[in-house]
Amino acid sequence: MSDLTDAQYNVLLTFRCALREFLVWSEQEAAKAGLTAQQHQLLLVIRARTGVPPASVGDVASALQIRHHSAVGLVRRAETMKLLERCRDLHDHRVVRLVLTDKARVILADLSRVHLAELERAAEMLQISEEFLQHLSANFLGAATKGYT
Repeated sequence: MSDLTDAQYNVLLTFRCALREFLVWSEQEAAKAGLTAQQHQLLLVIRARTGVPPASVGDVASALQIRHHSAVGLVRRAETMKLLERCRDLHDHRVVRLVLTDKARVILADLSRVHLAELERAAEMLQISEEFLQHLSANFLGAATKGYT
């Protein structure tokens, strides 16, 4: 038997449904901008990297939880779309660094504005505080986004 209450199961269901709704909505918004959801995430990973050096293909693979060769393909397609530029690391020529193009920055800024507004709406509906979201960003996401703030 479970020691969880009906209310706790309801909270989990509500959260999962809201999360799924957000992801479907996000995918639709990315499509309107001409991107897949994964391409949108790629741009976020690169832009969120505030430190030097810029994000690498390895950073992308880690943050998106995909294999390195899958990240290479994703980066290659984004480069073909003129969303990013690749350059060799100055100290380790085996490492490829990624920089967003102006085109990608505009697309990402527009998508980010609507995503933040939707996230705020969803957080309010679920009664999730801004402090909790900051806690998630600092702790839960920290492992996947080392070097990001």
